[in-house]
Amino acid sequence: MSNSSSISHFLLLASADMRQLQLLHFCLFLGISLAALLGNGLIISAVACGHLLHTPMFFFLLNLALTDLGSICTTVPKAMHNSLWDSRTISYTGCAAQLFFYMFFLSAEYVLLTIMCYDRYVSICKPLHYGTLLGSRACAHMAAAAWASAFLNALMHTANTFSLPLCHGNALGQFFCEIPQILKLSCSKSYLRELGLIAVSACLVLGCFVFIVFSYVQIFRAVLRIPSEQGRHKFFSTCLPHLAVLSLFLTTAIFAHLKTPSISSPSLDLSLSVLYLVVTPALNPLIYSLRNQELKAAVWRLMTGCFQEH
Repeated sequence: MSNSSSISHFLLLASADMRQLQLLHFCLFLGISLAALLGNGLIISAVACGHLLHTPMFFFLLNLALTDLGSICTTVPKAMHNSLWDSRTISYTGCAAQLFFYMFFLSAEYVLLTIMCYDRYVSICKPLHYGTLLGSRACAHMAAAAWASAFLNALMHTANTFSLPLCHGNALGQFFCEIPQILKLSCSKSYLRELGLIAVSACLVLGCFVFIVFSYVQIFRAVLRIPSEQGRHKFFSTCLPHLAVLSLFLTTAIFAHLKTPSISSPSLDLSLSVLYLVVTPALNPLIYSLRNQELKAAVWRLMTGCFQEH
């Protein structure tokens, strides 16, 4: 019987058995990662350097791009290394670090998406109070609260998960370290403590979800009362991209974690994880820049090196 103190490494899920497929997976990971790094990097640079984009909406978008970059850099490099070198191992401390940062950036992204929903709600439903409710200090406090709560959530889950004794081997059924896979290796009833933490986190996630639904119900009601086409255009250019990103993130993440065991398989788990951990961060910049003329103009000025002082 082995326990966590005697485990020096974990075995991750192999991306494929055939060498050609492993190299194909490496190329796909590389292409999607480069697209995510380029897109999110452009958004961060454009918002940071473009004075016209120093507004609450773009400030939170910059923070969201940082979480996307962090999510990509946490899980993908190790997966690419294992595919390229036909390896499955990750060290015990490396697994703990990967789990912490995975939880950290995932939690921060969800909280930031909730805050961005509040930003859109105030902008459309309470425009006269926008400057008061979302001043620079309030935005900084909300962003700090998002990052701090994500840090505490990740720290609690990581510390609790890796304090469990493990006696069912060291093979994980995923291409990165995640809590459910490590709990399967536990041989102690103390894993119920981690399940309790997960239940608390699930309640908080549900609370944010209810807030998002309520906010968008109010937003849609307000938009239907807008007589001018210009007013509706504001909704379509700012709310629909946020709603699309939020829907993509929630549907893939929820289905990946709440699907029934009867439809679960290593290939399906791998595909769903890649979808919300790798593909979604790559698509977010594209979704946000499709309808937002200000962002597209700022990115274009950044790429051509023709920023003008305003």
